[in-house]
Amino acid sequence: MAHPAQWLHDGLYGLMVHYLVSPQGATPTARAAELNRTVDNFDLDRFMAQFDRCGADWLIFTLGQNTGCYCSPNDFLDAALPGRTSRRDLALEIAQRVKESGKKMILYLPAEVAGQSAEIKNAFGWKDGDVAQSAFHDSYLKFVEVYSVKFGDRNDGWWFDGCFEQFHHGRWDWMRWLAAAKRGNPSAIVALNDGAFCVGNIKPLTPLEDYHAGEIHLLEDGRIRTDFVGEGATMTPDGKVRDKTATFYMPDGRFIDGVQWHALLPLDCSFNPHVPTMSYADDELFVWAAACKKVGGAVTINVPIDTADGWIPEKSLAQLARLADFLTVD
Repeated sequence: MAHPAQWLHDGLYGLMVHYLVSPQGATPTARAAELNRTVDNFDLDRFMAQFDRCGADWLIFTLGQNTGCYCSPNDFLDAALPGRTSRRDLALEIAQRVKESGKKMILYLPAEVAGQSAEIKNAFGWKDGDVAQSAFHDSYLKFVEVYSVKFGDRNDGWWFDGCFEQFHHGRWDWMRWLAAAKRGNPSAIVALNDGAFCVGNIKPLTPLEDYHAGEIHLLEDGRIRTDFVGEGATMTPDGKVRDKTATFYMPDGRFIDGVQWHALLPLDCSFNPHVPTMSYADDELFVWAAACKKVGGAVTINVPIDTADGWIPEKSLAQLARLADFLTVD
């Protein structure tokens, strides 16, 4: 029987964008109106044309992250805290268009709300310092299930961020997370991000995952940096980021603990405030991606997106299109 993430292995590469709306306003009503204005302005036709042009075989798209706002209605959250989801179901529109194009869709959500507002914490039952977070799990996994059922087979996977030791302490029931995420589509694949490669976690958080979250903060000489870059990092004269001794890693096979190997690399942007916006020459980026794929791995590239209208910068898009051509020939 084929591995659940076979399609991830078989595809060229994936595209990820962090579309995150942080509406301004003096009142909840004003912020909700700004959220809706922003999401309504997303140019779906242009975004899908860009997705098609870049040649990616799957898209990871954020429902929301740490702004407390989401670009898709959710019956659970809309009842608990109205005004935090957009009236336009942008993520569902995108998922439908991706499905029609024959490509795959992966939805992104954080697995915690530790840094969010008191209102969001209360809505989801998050209690600072509570290791078990039982109330949070009961509420948040209902929230996930609502999305999962609504998207159904229009969504092919999930990428959960923030599955950090400082929150779960090895005690959270990840099987519950997978069950909630797969409620609407049992074939959906799931990744749980504990920081992964950027903090030296080579193995996935749990063998229950279908594919590795694979977060990377930067490449150096075509290799994955596995030392976390913190405050005080500097740039050497030859363009290398340093705050201590650098360590490196590259995959040597398709699976780790039975989990599909996968890497997520930021391009022309950064996942870490201590790491500058990273861009790479074609030779370095393309050879790195090909090396990962050669041993059976999968690669997703995260590029910037303009929240105002959903526009991907031309520089990033053009390089991704060249990457697709290179991987197709390779």
